[in-house]
Amino acid sequence: MVVDKDSKISVPPDDLKYTLKRVWLTKEEENGYYNGFANEGIWPLYHTAHTKPIFRKENWEDYKKVNGKFAEVILSEIKGIYKPIIFIQDYHFALLPRMIKNARPDATIAIFWHIPWPSSESFRICPWRKELLDGMLGADLIAFHTQLHCNNFIDTVGKELEALINLEQFAIQKGNHLSFVKPFPISVPTDGAGKDGFNDTDKQELLKKLGIKTEYIGVGIDRLDYTKGIPVRLRAIEYFLKTNPAFCEHFTFVQVAPSSRGMIPQYQLFAQQVQGEIDRINTKFSKGDWKPIIFLKKHHSHEEINKFYKIANICLVTSLHDGMNLVSKEFIWARNDEKGVLILSQFAGTSRELKDTLIVNPYNTEEVAENIHKALSMMQSEQTKRMKRLREVVNNYNVYRWSAELLKTMVNLEP
Repeated sequence: MVVDKDSKISVPPDDLKYTLKRVWLTKEEENGYYNGFANEGIWPLYHTAHTKPIFRKENWEDYKKVNGKFAEVILSEIKGIYKPIIFIQDYHFALLPRMIKNARPDATIAIFWHIPWPSSESFRICPWRKELLDGMLGADLIAFHTQLHCNNFIDTVGKELEALINLEQFAIQKGNHLSFVKPFPISVPTDGAGKDGFNDTDKQELLKKLGIKTEYIGVGIDRLDYTKGIPVRLRAIEYFLKTNPAFCEHFTFVQVAPSSRGMIPQYQLFAQQVQGEIDRINTKFSKGDWKPIIFLKKHHSHEEINKFYKIANICLVTSLHDGMNLVSKEFIWARNDEKGVLILSQFAGTSRELKDTLIVNPYNTEEVAENIHKALSMMQSEQTKRMKRLREVVNNYNVYRWSAELLKTMVNLEP
């Protein structure tokens, strides 16, 4: 990124709307703070996806150091500003609210937690759990995707810290400071995605490029991450083809999964596991020039991904644990033709909103396979009825409403 002498850049460069400031980290800090504590420790712990969290003292020190660096930069930027409003996002900055609040008690601070909050029992694994909680409680507003995550956070604080909990207001008082805990389910933009002029010619060109000649198409769009449930999805497809042989040579599943966090050993092993499962299933079922699974590892733009959504009869979201999962909402908004069926994990946050999907337990291979068959056999009238209702849900609470409601709540708080 090209920045000026103050490590800042104007966006857009020729018509300033806002300014970004880059915070420089060393390779050692990046590895310890991001790869280490945030993604080998916090990420698996909070997702309850049966991957053992790794906590190292040196990574914790880097996490504290980097949070401190960001705090210094923010405090420098808000110097002289009366009652500044600060919005912090995600698990990389759990300590930041307290650092800022201690220095600037007049600041209004919110932190939005994009990942789930685990049960209090699961959270006890973390050696620095009290420090993380205290850091977050420096915020005036602590926001999660779902009420369940808010409940888990309140319960965790109650068991780990000395604090007054007000369940009527859903607020926590630690010392003289009050933090409100509220759900704000994030969403997607609802302008443009469903109106991109994608037509039948475009569809045929994409199918030709992918080498797909089958009548039925499924799609999965994920980062190559163990929380997304890709292996259980693949085994469900295998079971579906085994129990419904009439769909062999008539169904193709496209799995788009670009590499994620490739410097971390668990992710390297996971990528090998996914590739091995796909190779095994393709070897088992392939006939002639047909293979059941196409695996695309490269990164795709939003425009390219929308095309995959539009050609699919079904979209599979089989998260083992997800704060929200925006793929599910993206698929729905892309389907302005009101066709297609979404099969959605009960462990994705969106399952609490998107009731007209086919909701499944991803660990139940037979149930997922049965719902693949149900989706592919669903009458068009039923698909349309469901998709209309789903699109209303997404449109009524889009990303603009999410941000507006969150910011409105922030500015109405008194620090």
